Amino acid sequence: MPGVTAPTDDHEFAAWLAEQAGARLLEVRATSGLEGRELKDAGDAAAQALLAELLGIHRPHDAVLSEESAETHGDSGRLTASRVWIIDPLDGTREFSEPPRDDWAVHVALWSAGSLVAGAVAQPALGETFHTGRPPVVPGLGAGSHRAGLPPRIAVSRSRPPAFVTALADSLGAELVPMGSAGVKMMSVVRDVADGYVHAGGQYEWDSAAPVAVAAAAGLHTSRVDGSALVYNRADPYLPDVVVCRPELAGPILEFIERHGIE
Repeated sequence: MPGVTAPTDDHEFAAWLAEQAGARLLEVRATSGLEGRELKDAGDAAAQALLAELLGIHRPHDAVLSEESAETHGDSGRLTASRVWIIDPLDGTREFSEPPRDDWAVHVALWSAGSLVAGAVAQPALGETFHTGRPPVVPGLGAGSHRAGLPPRIAVSRSRPPAFVTALADSLGAELVPMGSAGVKMMSVVRDVADGYVHAGGQYEWDSAAPVAVAAAAGLHTSRVDGSALVYNRADPYLPDVVVCRPELAGPILEFIERHGIE
């Protein structure tokens, strides 16, 4: 796609990349005639190929960390690079393969100088892209609970919610809101569909980088389950846990985990 004009601003570029990959995924979903595992694989491959092509054309000197890249693990080039794109071409392959489900996403984040500096999460089936160039406005931040008298909402896996999150919800008097991909769960807090997301069942950097960048830009709390900072572009990209929530829930969530653990 040599003739394509791409944004020069990194925030806008991240959003553009996510939207381009999202459009390709919608096309695969609508026209391939595939189902199940074949559809999952076709979507992954098509989105990865497009993102790799566009990054190669428009950001040729930047490194890339991707779920689908053959060079994901132990890539010394990215470890010494000043700029690294951390991408997940298709987050929520199961949901993608079950039309008309819309709870799947594309993640694009940029890491530089030790921090996430730009990020975008596209939810193509919703026609929505959330990005750091225009941080989403989350209702009632800094004003305590904007849903006074209503239980907090915790986003969880629709197929395998962990037992500790159920116990956490009981402790907070919260209700569980099942949904698909990790990125969609984190964006559910941005979208005010949920108030928090807690995961400790194992993830990689590409699962959370872009959603965390967007959530942090929107003013939400983001951390590991022990309250420490989320660190990206490490030699081992395994990053097993994350908390994204409204600021007023961070204390109660982290205190519960400190007392009871995540087993």
